[in-house]
Amino acid sequence: MKKAEQDWPALPLGEWEKTYQTLHMWTQIVGKIRLTLAPLQNHWWNAALYVSARGLTTSPIPYHGRAFEIEFDFIQHRLEIRTSDGGARALPLYAKSVAAFYRELFSALHESGIDVAINTKPQEVPNPIALDHDETHASYEPEYANRFWRVLLSTDLVFQEFRARFIGKASPVHFFWGSFDLCCTRFSGRSSPARKGVITSEAYSCECSSLGWWPGGGDVAGPAFYAYMAPGPPGYDVQPARPKGAFYQKKLHEYLLLYDDVRHTASPRDEILQFAQSTYEAGASLSGWDRAALERSA
Repeated sequence: MKKAEQDWPALPLGEWEKTYQTLHMWTQIVGKIRLTLAPLQNHWWNAALYVSARGLTTSPIPYHGRAFEIEFDFIQHRLEIRTSDGGARALPLYAKSVAAFYRELFSALHESGIDVAINTKPQEVPNPIALDHDETHASYEPEYANRFWRVLLSTDLVFQEFRARFIGKASPVHFFWGSFDLCCTRFSGRSSPARKGVITSEAYSCECSSLGWWPGGGDVAGPAFYAYMAPGPPGYDVQPARPKGAFYQKKLHEYLLLYDDVRHTASPRDEILQFAQSTYEAGASLSGWDRAALERSA
């Protein structure tokens, strides 16, 4: 296989959608554990997961004077629980219901001396089923779980490079389990008009420019990179974006660059960085950001 095919594998939505839906709910369970126990951070950064060398991790979570970490290992296909006092447990990942995953995970946490209760209603999905009662979503194809992680890892490395160009306030490159996307956000330093809603009022309290990757769904029939401004300045939707193939999706109010258009190019990294830079420059310039103070010089 060519290197590009190894780092940027095919991930057709129609072929792994059931696994995607199940993983979405599994990550919500793990993410809600971190959300419940970790101190609140601005923009809900305390809720996010992070790409690791093997999958997705919570990073250390505080618990009564010690810490623990939960990691999805998409190489050996298991969920690992590790504690700061040397404890370790692992649950195999295979086709099982969300409810079964929930029971196994909380049992393993209890055996590790960790007791926590979460809100079992899934976030940001239509027709949510309580996580501890969801017997509907029960698919897991290891090959596609591994491909998903490989895309995240390759994307994370490019996003980290883009983030390093900015010296103003910026989010980590992190994975939000509600929207099931990897993203990185830059901030101008100015407040935004207040929004309604517990999540959005905190997440968009400051003017921002966001870059991300998402597996797709709805009107987007496959994985895509996205970029948007919040609030979006007048004229942002008609700005030229690079590379060729990037376009503004009016319904989503975002610029999109389809993943399949990127993975087949000679340098996916360069394509993504062009997309990230051009959409950021367009929005930041229209919004009057102090770019000289916010951006790292060459």
